[in-house]
Amino acid sequence: MESREWRNSIISKLQTRNKYETAAFQDIISFQSRLFDNVNTLKNENLQLTLLNERIRFSSTDGSPSGASASNERIQAMEQKILVQQEELTSLHRRRGENAQQIMSLNEKVHDLEKQLQAKDVIISENTALIASLRAEIQMYETNMSELQGLNQVLRDEHQALQIAFASIEEKLRKAQDENRSLVERLIKYKSKDADKMNEENEHYLKSSNPTAFFFNTFGRVSFGKKSDKLRKELEEAAREGGSRSSGGSAGSTDDKIMDSLPYYATALPSKVAIRFDAHDGEVYAVKWSPTDRLVATGGADRKVKLWDVSKSIVENKGTLVGSNAGVMSVDFDSTGAYIVGASNDFASRVWTVADQRLRHTLTGHSGKVMAAKFLGEPTKVITGSHDRTLKIWDLRSRMCTETKFAGSSCNDLVTSDGAGSTIISGHFDKRIRFWDIRTEMSANHIMLQGKVTSLDLSRDSNYLLACVRDDTIQLIDLRMNTIVRSFSNEAFKVGCDWSRAAFGPGGRLLAVGAADGVVFVWNTYSGRLETTLKDHTTAVTSVSWHPQSGLLASVDRGKRALIWGDL
Repeated sequence: MESREWRNSIISKLQTRNKYETAAFQDIISFQSRLFDNVNTLKNENLQLTLLNERIRFSSTDGSPSGASASNERIQAMEQKILVQQEELTSLHRRRGENAQQIMSLNEKVHDLEKQLQAKDVIISENTALIASLRAEIQMYETNMSELQGLNQVLRDEHQALQIAFASIEEKLRKAQDENRSLVERLIKYKSKDADKMNEENEHYLKSSNPTAFFFNTFGRVSFGKKSDKLRKELEEAAREGGSRSSGGSAGSTDDKIMDSLPYYATALPSKVAIRFDAHDGEVYAVKWSPTDRLVATGGADRKVKLWDVSKSIVENKGTLVGSNAGVMSVDFDSTGAYIVGASNDFASRVWTVADQRLRHTLTGHSGKVMAAKFLGEPTKVITGSHDRTLKIWDLRSRMCTETKFAGSSCNDLVTSDGAGSTIISGHFDKRIRFWDIRTEMSANHIMLQGKVTSLDLSRDSNYLLACVRDDTIQLIDLRMNTIVRSFSNEAFKVGCDWSRAAFGPGGRLLAVGAADGVVFVWNTYSGRLETTLKDHTTAVTSVSWHPQSGLLASVDRGKRALIWGDL
């Protein structure tokens, strides 16, 4: 049944197509048919006339002369008619050819129109599919837009709630400040009353005992009154402590007075190379002395951290710390020298024990190169800075990230400003040095420099910060006032890379940094004078480090070479 319907459908479609395609040429076909009929009729008449002509000729040869003349006339008339018929036949043939040519040209036009129709059908189908896909995409975008609108509304609600909470907390803070102020005033009044009462009791007792004691007590009372005034002044200064710290920091101070507060340690200027050796198979990115031994650690592009012992006036490889999957950009010892942390380009940091050289922790969570990793006050906490524009605080006991700080710019280096590690200072690609309090979530403040910050180093007393800047300068910052107190530069000094490390000397009166041409520059932080230039490297110096006791200087370059400067 289905096959019969299918056949009937095909037949009906063919009939419809035949009717559609032959309707335009129906007149031509009918005219052609009439021409064929006329041609056949003329052929028959021509044949009859030919036979009649033969008969007449045959009869004329047998007949009389009079009859011959009549027959000749008839023959001429017939010949004349034949000529006319032949001319008409010729014209009909010509018209038939023209019609055939016209039919062929019309057939070609029909074929061209069919091809155009097929191409348009293909275009229509493609456009239909495109319209369907665009409608689906529009539907998806509308769904996403509705989801984003809902998320935006949620964020707005959260923002309003946070604003309300902030306003309430701010109101609580203001009330607490007012209460604190009133308590301080009440305390001052109570102390003053206690002092006056004590003076009265003492005076009453001495009056009742003897006049001589009263005479001496009179002067004693005056002295006691002075002490109470002094106590009152101290309490008033304590109440004004916050304001006095912020307002009286830098007014009237000079660079020389500020630098006089630096602790002085006698450090001999390094002048010669004590040891030179190839530290890694490729570029050397980082170098750091151990705080307890003459042990220096280096990190390089060969994905390794190596430990070198120079206590015997020769270099001895004490071990290789492996585990990184990319170049090691930074190394740091803890305060005891028992642990070492390395920051790697594989988006992770690792902690090893120095004694047995075993990998203890792998800190993963960043989404960019980790440029710096430091111990945060104790060996159980680590702070890392990355190109993913975040800082992360890690607890090695729980082996997890306890806090993430969003800096908004790639971090190239960081330091911790005190032994407890409560304050973090980070240098960034956007030319800013940011200060972070681990007890709060946001950055406390920042300092804007004139170029990308490549490294940071802290003086031993945590009062001064050294920043290497990509504008070919070294900036010395007083952290007590958050101001730049001195800038070091030289025409020959060019910072070699975005992670070039500068370092304070052991006493804080010297600083060293490597340049792009392989020269190590040493400045005097007190006078700002360039003390010496150390020339032995042949490629850009990436990092330097001073030994904390002996004053030896270690430097590494991009050509796998490490040097120890000074007298062993």
